[in-house]
Formats: sequence, C-alpha cells, structure tokens
Amino acid sequence: MLNKIINSADEAVAPIKDGAVIMVGGFMACGTPEILIDALVKKGVKNLTLICNDGGWGGEKYPQGQGVGKLIVNGQVKKLIASHVGLNPEVARRMNTDVEADKLDLTLVPQGTLAERIRAGGAGLGGFLTPTGVGTIVADGKQVINVDGKDFLLEKPLHADFALIRPSKIDKSGNCVFNGTTRNFNPMMATAADHVIAGACEIVEIGDIDPNSIHVSGIFVDAIVGGEKPWQM
Repeated sequence: MLNKIINSADEAVAPIKDGAVIMVGGFMACGTPEILIDALVKKGVKNLTLICNDGGWGGEKYPQGQGVGKLIVNGQVKKLIASHVGLNPEVARRMNTDVEADKLDLTLVPQGTLAERIRAGGAGLGGFLTPTGVGTIVADGKQVINVDGKDFLLEKPLHADFALIRPSKIDKSGNCVFNGTTRNFNPMMATAADHVIAGACEIVEIGDIDPNSIHVSGIFVDAIVGGEKPWQM
C-alpha cells in the first residue's frame, strides 16, 4: 500500500490491546510521538510492556507525565525495559508499592546494550556479546562466554508487537526523516516490531524526500498519522 495515512491517532492505535509489547522512540521525551501516547492514554489499554530509553518525565513539573511518563503515571504499564528512569518519580513509587495492581516491573539495561538489543531484534540476530556489565548485577542470570581470555555477556535481542516512532517528515509511503536528536532510538525500533506507527510533524508527497536523506525506509512503516508538534521541553 503506497498511502499509509490513518485518519486519527485514535484509529492508528486501535490495534494495540491489553498486554501488548510496545517500543517507543525518544530520549527524555525528545523524539517521542506524543499524539500516539495521548491516544493510548485515552484508549486506556492496560498491562503494557514498554521498551524505551527512559521512563519519560513526571513529578511536580509534569504531574500527568510527558512522553511515556503519561502511560506510567496513568497506571497502564506493567513492565518497563529502559536504561534511565530518574526523571519520573512515579517509576520508583510504582516499583516499591505494596499494591499489586499498581506495581511496576522494571528491567534496567545499559543504554548501549539496550540499543544493540533492539538492533539485533530488527536484524534477526540471536544475540551478541558485550563486556558491559560483566562482574556486576547486570550479569545476573546471563550466560558468560569467554573469548580469547576475556569474558563477555550474551545479550539477547528485543522485539515488540508495536513500535511508535516520531519522524519530523514522512512521505505517504512511510519514508522517514528525523530532525537532529529526535532520531535517537526511532530508526532501530522501526525495524524491531511487527507493526510500526508513525506520528509525524509533516507529511509530504511520495518523491518529495531525497532518497539520500531517508533515515527509515517506508517498508518498515505500517501506519502514519500527522499532527505531531515540533518537540520542545
């Protein structure tokens, strides 16, 4: 299908059901598709597993959360796989609560390892070896493999049911361009999910984007929604 535009964010996230595994692009909410997150909050899906760089924003400045923090504050996330969660106090509160319905299962992954696990998932690899975390709690439960006298951890790939990405510009067939640091985890996540939804700032005609400038090929994108606002703190 050449034209992948969906009428609304609500319609775009309609396939996402309770218990889904979702990758969400962004770094401290920079590069996170807020219109898709808002649609998920409105939809009210529960028991989600989120794979993302961080827990978004929360606390006094963002009591309703920002980025994926909105989903966490709203109690829709059961498991979070991320590399940095200190910007959202709600993560710590839910980790330590005695109320089972509110409890959040957190898996912290070193940031480079997280990126490579997602890339491995998109590339169809069975895993990769890294020295990061050897001799620390990161190694708990993982296989240690010695190569030429040096220990490495076997890290397994990550894959998701859905990926939510935020291109700055996209054409109607899904070819994406990301502006500056909004790129972050978005391109690799687009390769590592069964269904990719793009919340874009600008939608252009097919052929309007220089092929040399494309960061994500349209073959990875299943649905497009416009109306995303330029990112700002």
